[in-house]
Amino acid sequence: MLANQRHAGVGMTSLRTRDRLIQRLREQGIKNPAVLERIRNLPRHIFMDEALASRAYEDTALPIGFGQTISQPYIVARMTEALIDGPPLRHVLEVGTGCGYQTAVLAPFVDLLATIERIAPLMQRARSRLRELQISNVRFRYGDGTEGWPSYAPYDGILVAAAPQLVPSALLDQLAVGGRLILPVGSDGSQQLVRFVRHEAGVERQNLGPVAFVPLLGGIS
Repeated sequence: MLANQRHAGVGMTSLRTRDRLIQRLREQGIKNPAVLERIRNLPRHIFMDEALASRAYEDTALPIGFGQTISQPYIVARMTEALIDGPPLRHVLEVGTGCGYQTAVLAPFVDLLATIERIAPLMQRARSRLRELQISNVRFRYGDGTEGWPSYAPYDGILVAAAPQLVPSALLDQLAVGGRLILPVGSDGSQQLVRFVRHEAGVERQNLGPVAFVPLLGGIS
């Protein structure tokens, strides 16, 4: 199957199915039209195993192997919307590349997106998928996301796709003044999605609601 045919999808991966997902996201409060259009046009089904492709446009998290999941589309939209709400984003850090879906949603909204993944096979698959989609403004690193990536800091935005119990100090240190950090915080059953904004005088915190993410782990696998 040609790449453009695979991206367009058929049946449960068709644009009609994606339109139903977008309507649901609107009903759940996602308002940014550019975020909704990006999710509508991005072929989520290519980021998961073929056996699960028919479920790609359900508003649910799905397994991608190695104890990890592709995030629920609502959560991807909510985190993207919260991150891009503010001044333009030049350098952005993503912690937890996973399958690359959140990476691909976010990429058009930033000049350069640095993304870190601690599980090598996931990073390799994500790199391949983004290359297939001709997304060229992403830099990949296999490493410990709790340490950030100083090479491209300071960051105008940081998005973390796994939940620490406490915010890693390295991420706050690499956040520019005026920068936004979006991440889930807490342990299983009591996680909150949080938006931090760094100011000259300190860091402002805003809770965005309860969520459920895999835990943020240090080291590499």
